[in-house]
Amino acid sequence: MQPPLPKQYFGNAVHGEIVISTAGDLMEYGIGWAAWRINNMIASKTTQEVRKYLDEWVKNPWVVNTTSSPAVSKKVLLGSLPWINVYGNDFGWGKPIAMRGGFGAKFDGSLLVFPGKEEGSFDFEVCLLPETLVAMGEDAEFMEAVAT
Repeated sequence: MQPPLPKQYFGNAVHGEIVISTAGDLMEYGIGWAAWRINNMIASKTTQEVRKYLDEWVKNPWVVNTTSSPAVSKKVLLGSLPWINVYGNDFGWGKPIAMRGGFGAKFDGSLLVFPGKEEGSFDFEVCLLPETLVAMGEDAEFMEAVAT
């Protein structure tokens, strides 16, 4: 967001945006192209746009229900918390060994990517219906791609 939120800001600054692609475009241009498009969308946000969105939301609030909404059932949702030092915190139980999503992030097709405990690593949390997982395991082309 340009300019960025003030350092004194304490709250939730969630804003949804959409980047649309087809499977064909992803196959032709690759995942880097998709990431570039997402990055451009994020970098283009201005304070005025976000404030307008928040003002409208106060007048007409809504919450995405990812557990049953057909509007998000075939979508990829991305989020990030890069400023939280997850693995540096110790609340008396010892330092965390992993970061995981909450209940609201558990729906068929969800993919969450978290910073891993090891420097430069990533942890993936994937939620799939049992029949989806079975179908993936039976797909020879998919299994060859993920096994190499």
